[in-house]
Amino acid sequence: MRIAILSGDGALYSSQRLKMIGELRGHRVDILNPLDCHLCITNNQPTIIVRGVELPHYDAIIPRFGAALTAYGVAVVRQFEQAGTLCVNGATAIRSARDKYQSLQMLAQAGVPVPNTGYASHSDLAHDLVSRVGGAPLVVKLLEGDQGIGVVLADSDISAQSIVEAFHNQNCNILVQEFLSDAKGADIRCFVVGNQVVAAMKRQASAGEFRSNLHRGGHAETVELTEQERRVAIQAAKAIELNVCGVDILQTSKGPVVMEVNTAPGIEGIETTTGEDVVSVIWDLIERKIWQLSAPMEETMLGLERNQAQGLVSLYR
Repeated sequence: MRIAILSGDGALYSSQRLKMIGELRGHRVDILNPLDCHLCITNNQPTIIVRGVELPHYDAIIPRFGAALTAYGVAVVRQFEQAGTLCVNGATAIRSARDKYQSLQMLAQAGVPVPNTGYASHSDLAHDLVSRVGGAPLVVKLLEGDQGIGVVLADSDISAQSIVEAFHNQNCNILVQEFLSDAKGADIRCFVVGNQVVAAMKRQASAGEFRSNLHRGGHAETVELTEQERRVAIQAAKAIELNVCGVDILQTSKGPVVMEVNTAPGIEGIETTTGEDVVSVIWDLIERKIWQLSAPMEETMLGLERNQAQGLVSLYR
């Protein structure tokens, strides 16, 4: 099979490991930067061109681009979808997950527990927004972002309102979220592939930091999930319609609360921490889905061949 990994940085551990394991399994694996893909629709036929050459058909693509490439990356994924390529995570699902408030709306609608969250179009509503979420301390974060970038902790209502106003003055879309202190600066990253959690680690923020991201200096350790945590993680992935994702859960006195769903979760940290071969499970999923797509076509062709053979038998009777 021919597979493409869509990544803004093909040298990253995740991209290289996916490529290596895929090639060991006999696949042709290419790493493509979405920004190098030029998109065209001519005569109602979607084409993708890289360096002046039209790309061949790919059996599947694995989207791995970061938040900065979301808008164009989603367009590239949709172009592959229109060309009949299996996309491990679809364009609509990626777009939904990258919009933090939209993803929370979808999670809440599906009955997934999420933190109290507010979203407003202008800073005049900052006071009401802060009070309705529950007051300080609370978290102010950019609507789109990853690796903890654009996330600020406000320790008072006044500072929260000031932060909201500052973001809005810079024309930034932000949301305000309750700060769940009983999580004690830790969260659980659940790596979901298909309908199962294949690995999980607990991430603890470094001293003086409330963000537990490993990129922020946090450290990780293995964790044994409860059945409720496992169920919530799978439910969250289904709600956004993602086949591969990271689901970040806070352990609170009220039970597990989903903070975020990540469409391109880092692989190095969780494989190193847990010792689980996450990449091979991803390839199992891809191979199974491609087989499921091709099986009906093969059955149809076999059916046609049988009908033709029966017709010939009837002809010579």
